[in-house]
Parts: sequence; structure tokens; C-alpha cells
Amino acid sequence: MGALHAQILDELGYDPDDGRRALEELCVRDVPAGTVIAARDGARPVAVARLASGKLVVVADVCPHDGGRISDGYVDGERLVCARHGWELDVCEGRCTRAPR
Repeated sequence: MGALHAQILDELGYDPDDGRRALEELCVRDVPAGTVIAARDGARPVAVARLASGKLVVVADVCPHDGGRISDGYVDGERLVCARHGWELDVCEGRCTRAPR
């Protein structure tokens, strides 16, 4: 990492080249039903998902179970499933509700 890149990380608090779109840049059409997208709310990594019901949710992009990225997972009905261990995240409660079967 070069000195300029380190300075940008230090001043912004995140890497602007990390591939995440800013939350305010996302359009509702960018998130079709059953998808999860990695985004950023300021410096905070978030996952934006459209549940099976059509409800659009934004959650911290971290699995409460072990810290994996929720945006790497998938939508199963009204829950997000972590790709690392299959734990299900209840988006309303912000916690894992069920371990894989």
C-alpha cells in the first residue's frame, strides 16, 4: 500500500476502491427480489437485500454468528443466510435465529 492510499484510508475510514457502491447511489431497481448487494453507508459496510415479500432491507454487512459478510450469502424467504456456515439472520431482530440443518 502506498503512502497516498494509506492517507486516504486514514482520512476516510474506508477504502473507496473496495467495490462497494454508496447506499445513496443505489436505485430500487438495482436490488431485484431474492438478491443481496454489498454497499456502503458512509464508512459502514452494509448489505442491501430484497426479501421474497418484496421488502427492501439494509443491515450491517456482518454475520452476528462469526463476523462473515452477509452480502456473500443469499435470501431465503424473509431471512438472509450467511454463506460461511448457513446461519440464518432475522433482519428485524438483527440476530441469527437458526443454525443450518
